Amino acid sequence: MRRTSAPLAVTLALIAVLVTGGTAVAGPGAVDRPPAARDVMFVGNNWDGTATVVDARTHRTVRTIDTIPDRAQRMAEIVGRPDKLAFYLAIQAAIGEGRAQYTDDMFTTHDGRLLAVSRPSFADVVGIDLATGKIRWRFPMEGYRSDHMGVSPDGSRLLVSDSTANKVHELDIRTGRKTGEFASGDTPHENNYTADGERVFHASIGRVYTPTDRPVLRQPYDTLKGERVFQIVRTDDMSIESRWDMGKELEEAGYPGMASAVRPMAVAPDERFVYLQVSFFHGWIEFDTQAADPAVTYEGEPTVGKVTRVVELPKRTTEPRERYVLDSAHHGLAINPAGTTLCAAGTMDGYAAVIDRETEEFDLVEVGDKPYWSTNGVFGDECWVSVSGQDEVVVIDYATAREIARIPVGDHPQRVRAGVVAERIFRTWH
Repeated sequence: MRRTSAPLAVTLALIAVLVTGGTAVAGPGAVDRPPAARDVMFVGNNWDGTATVVDARTHRTVRTIDTIPDRAQRMAEIVGRPDKLAFYLAIQAAIGEGRAQYTDDMFTTHDGRLLAVSRPSFADVVGIDLATGKIRWRFPMEGYRSDHMGVSPDGSRLLVSDSTANKVHELDIRTGRKTGEFASGDTPHENNYTADGERVFHASIGRVYTPTDRPVLRQPYDTLKGERVFQIVRTDDMSIESRWDMGKELEEAGYPGMASAVRPMAVAPDERFVYLQVSFFHGWIEFDTQAADPAVTYEGEPTVGKVTRVVELPKRTTEPRERYVLDSAHHGLAINPAGTTLCAAGTMDGYAAVIDRETEEFDLVEVGDKPYWSTNGVFGDECWVSVSGQDEVVVIDYATAREIARIPVGDHPQRVRAGVVAERIFRTWH
């Protein structure tokens, strides 16, 4: 295993860069369905500040939830604090493509009564009562932006990435009370619990808004991107069990010049193999978290963890990499519960790829402009892909690699998550 020192706290230099803009858990998508609850999918409309609720069986839109009912209060706080205002404007200019980011990630409690939502531009997480639409609790970040979340298999713990504080907070999902934290690299990103809830697969993506996007520039100016690590964290004491720099792992595997930033990931059912997307790469990577690599040693012992496959998918975009959305060639990766098929969102290429994990054969599904996330449907036989440039979600059948539904949603859908809504609440929505 490889370990590195804990990341440094964000500095004032980061504020300057931001303000100027810089010249799967085993059975992913599955939710334990309690009695008297409806299976739904939540679609976070990032620029709208809403979440669209879709019936998981019929693919029909059920409800649109306001995720920023406290907008006036939050904006008053931001305007009254120069540091918060600077970051609010920086997020809008450098990360939000000119728009504020109001809805990122979402998870429901297992009883289907509360929805937790991370809100990047407001730098917080809130618990929204699904019956009333009111905010039941709010947890502000230590830094200036919130991002991806993760929920424990038992539904009790919520993880949220604190983008500029370089850490991940653990919360009680019902109360919003903090119960723990762990250190990350720069810009902590995705969080995936193992099936037993004892570990978390986590990645940080670094400063994806900086202009040093080409290898010739990244090498001498790599510090501008910050520390980017893929790590496994133990949940009992929040200690880092293993940590890797994926760029170095790729170089050791014979692929020099690739980025270290791990984007979305998909954890295989055996929780040994992890499938990764990295910045600027049109394809996917297989990483064996348990393989011993005798060619590379740490303190005299063989290191653990090894890149075992690097697979390219068709590159269609003609845009220069400086115009990639936050360095994302592809952003969105899911694996079906059987562990046989991957579903990748080809962000800059306008397709979703349905991939045989063993043979690497794939089918491309034309979904439209800027697909930005992929996840399993509630029942595991579908892949749901958000198409952020067209304000739609496309549902793809894993078995046939065919589109089976196209659902209009709100402005700039990104994260899509499986969830449940209590039956008595669901009935009042009709």
